[in-house]
Amino acid sequence: MVELEGIGLHTGQPAKVRFFAEEGPVRLRVGGQTFRPLASRVSDTTRCTVLEAEGVRLMTVEHLLAALYLWGIWEGLLIEVQGPEVPILDGSAKEWMQALAAFPPRGPKPRPIPEPFKLQEDKSLVSVEPAAVFSLNVTIAFPHPKIGYQSFASPPRMLMEVVDARTFGFLAEVNALKAQGLIRGASLENALVFSDLAPLNTPRGRDEPVRHKALDFLGDLYLAGAPWTGRFSVHRGSHRLHVRLATRLERWLAGTEPDPGGRDGYSP
Repeated sequence: MVELEGIGLHTGQPAKVRFFAEEGPVRLRVGGQTFRPLASRVSDTTRCTVLEAEGVRLMTVEHLLAALYLWGIWEGLLIEVQGPEVPILDGSAKEWMQALAAFPPRGPKPRPIPEPFKLQEDKSLVSVEPAAVFSLNVTIAFPHPKIGYQSFASPPRMLMEVVDARTFGFLAEVNALKAQGLIRGASLENALVFSDLAPLNTPRGRDEPVRHKALDFLGDLYLAGAPWTGRFSVHRGSHRLHVRLATRLERWLAGTEPDPGGRDGYSP
């Protein structure tokens, strides 16, 4: 058993996570409910990805799931969470990866993407094409002098380069987000924060924002239920759009067709 604890980024409440080796697919145990982390369990994507089962909600699962994706753990693990939110730790997946090192990678062979498709919402776009191996290209564009346009492509870069990239935000948004009941646990210890002109704390590389967006994407892609091969391209991604993609892949995995009209059954 491995244990980590901290506070939630949005709730600010204490949380504890325990990992147990247990046969079967990776499952979460929260408030007496045990369930798989799947796109069909997503109930909200406002500033984080939220799972729900029988009235039990678990917020901000994406960094933990990204670590599971990167480590290749799809089976043999039970994750018990005490609290309404997965702890933010340092804002990246670094500590999750360290905890998961106690467990071996296990899972099915990657499934091939059967056909190309695109999903789009306003200026956000995800495109997927069949390919023999997995590749990822993520781009972002923010009107900030220290961010602007950034890109991350693996290959040629190593996918593991996203592990230490922290969640980021803007000082100008803090009051509005707190008024919505969000980021109550945010601090300079667990987030990269930008003022109007510059970051308030030291970035882990100039491209930390785009690497974190890639990390978020991998966490949401884990919700598809299995690894996939293909070329994934994400421009100005969001949790909402990522989950639409994972929903389509989860349905393909189950042998069902995506919903017509491109909504893929996800409405929040």
